[in-house]
Amino acid sequence: MIERYCRPEMASVWSDARRLEWWLQVELAATAAREQRGDVPAGTVERIRARTRLDGARMLEIEAEVHHDVIAFLSMVAETAGDDARHLHVGLTSSDLVDSALACQIQEAGRVLATQLQRLRRAAWALAQRHRRTPMVGRSHGVHAEPITFGLKALLWSEELGRGLDRLQAALAECAVGKMSGAVGTLAHLDAELETRALARLSLEPEPVANQVVQRDRHAALACAIAILGGTMDKIAVEVRHLMRTEVREAEEPFAEGQKGSSAMPHKRNPVRCERVSGMARLLRGYAVAALEDQPLWHERDISHSSVERVAIPDAFLAADFMAHDLAHVLEGLRVHEARMLANLEAGGGLVHSQQVLLALTGAGLRRDEAYRIVQRHAMTAFDGGTPFREALATDPAVTGRLTKAQLAECFDLGYHLRHVDAIFARAEEPLA
Repeated sequence: MIERYCRPEMASVWSDARRLEWWLQVELAATAAREQRGDVPAGTVERIRARTRLDGARMLEIEAEVHHDVIAFLSMVAETAGDDARHLHVGLTSSDLVDSALACQIQEAGRVLATQLQRLRRAAWALAQRHRRTPMVGRSHGVHAEPITFGLKALLWSEELGRGLDRLQAALAECAVGKMSGAVGTLAHLDAELETRALARLSLEPEPVANQVVQRDRHAALACAIAILGGTMDKIAVEVRHLMRTEVREAEEPFAEGQKGSSAMPHKRNPVRCERVSGMARLLRGYAVAALEDQPLWHERDISHSSVERVAIPDAFLAADFMAHDLAHVLEGLRVHEARMLANLEAGGGLVHSQQVLLALTGAGLRRDEAYRIVQRHAMTAFDGGTPFREALATDPAVTGRLTKAQLAECFDLGYHLRHVDAIFARAEEPLA
């Protein structure tokens, strides 16, 4: 991921330096388990840890000659660890090291991402509580439907983010798996007990049945979980973008002092953060496809997945983390124009209450198809600029012959649509503080 879209905390997790630190920890975990069992001289791990100086530049020099990053890593370590380095990587294959370290990086990155997503969810929840009873028009197909509250819209975001976090945690748990079972997964050189003990030092479980690699269905599920979270963030961003349109202008991204929206038009305040979130969500969907493509490998393993996931997995975390941070900033500073919401709701002259009129007429004994025809005729006339909807109904004998003035007035009661808002909120889950 380019630096423009990287937050330092997540970038640090996926840095080359951090990767080499994890590689060393994996090697030391395996050696420590062997040392505990008496297969390695006492003090070996402590001496290696104290002496080793990780040098990424030196490793690249060696790799340029040997064309193998794990061999280059082990050679670089040996230069400072000394003779004790011969006890590293015994019985292991490259994927034992790389896949176990990747699992550790994924867990570390998962904690960082979850923190940003929780912040985002709390922002949505706070908006929901603040605007629990702020009325606005609900839209289906982009057209006015029936009244809702802005709080309900934000509450829906909070709930969906909660489900996304649950999926992420489940996928992270599935990826908390390593292996030290050797070149084809047969534990030919290190037994199951030692593998379990070594991986436990890294807070990992062993892959129950492996070939040369940890199985990539785990990583595919993770990438899909992140992509779905991206879809939720995209959904929120698209909604804010729509609400920010000049003709609607019911909500706006925060616009900082000194910020400029256009190089040509000084009046512009554009939804740049939300548009950025929508764009980056496309990357997450692409990374999910790439991870799905990594599942089928030849026989016990080929290397076709390696180049893909060296880009896709770090970048998925980096992009999702950046998006969550960006969108949290938007929701925390969102400008909500309550008066504009109410004005737009009332702009249709009561058309949003058409179903209530329909139900009142059928409740008064009119056939549904006839009642629908009457209400639709007046609604379409009003929609095209003719007699206002409520006024036309009040002068139609087919309506007044069935409904009293009071009954017709009740059909336009906004409170009717919002009377169960609290019950819906009671069903939602408050995010963790």
